[in-house]
Amino acid sequence: MTYEVHGVSSSGNCYKVRLVLEQLGLPYRWHEVDMMSGACRTEAFRKLNPNGKVPVLIIDGNTTLSESGAIISYLADASPLLPTDRLERAQVLQWMFFEQYSHEPYVAVARFIRVFLKQHDDPRLPEKTAGSYRALDVMEQHLATRTFFVGERYTIADIALYAYTHVADEAGLDLANYPHIRAWLERVRTQPRHIEMPGVDQ
Repeated sequence: MTYEVHGVSSSGNCYKVRLVLEQLGLPYRWHEVDMMSGACRTEAFRKLNPNGKVPVLIIDGNTTLSESGAIISYLADASPLLPTDRLERAQVLQWMFFEQYSHEPYVAVARFIRVFLKQHDDPRLPEKTAGSYRALDVMEQHLATRTFFVGERYTIADIALYAYTHVADEAGLDLANYPHIRAWLERVRTQPRHIEMPGVDQ
């Protein structure tokens, strides 16, 4: 079976899906969506995802799945990227929920404002920057005594948090005071079959 993915290559949420597919060696076809031109709001796209957001995974030509966390959990099931231990699996979900509620709404939105909208004086940025650093502080403390986020092994929790953290500079964030995060980012980069996220203009 070949999966199909509708996404934006320079989106961190879409990059999570692509990275899991690549690292697990799963066959897929990528369909680039021109988000900034309103492609997500078309009737055709809303048939794939009524919420009008990327990424969208098409599993069997008919069944679709949206929300990056749900997609990568589905793809990683029964693989080394998702623990079978009950507690560790819940801890992976814990960090993925943290990413979506305490990390992504700040880091990703600050990056979107700066890189996609090119508005460096947007009044939302101070709040988004402050929230970003709060999330980074939590991550730094956790990684001070750990190699990866859960069970001393690389999982989709790391992939979820890596997606936007590794481009924190594009959100106007400075990781100089986060040595444990920087070391963890390098460990993620050295994982087998790692791919880079394309730049916005690529």
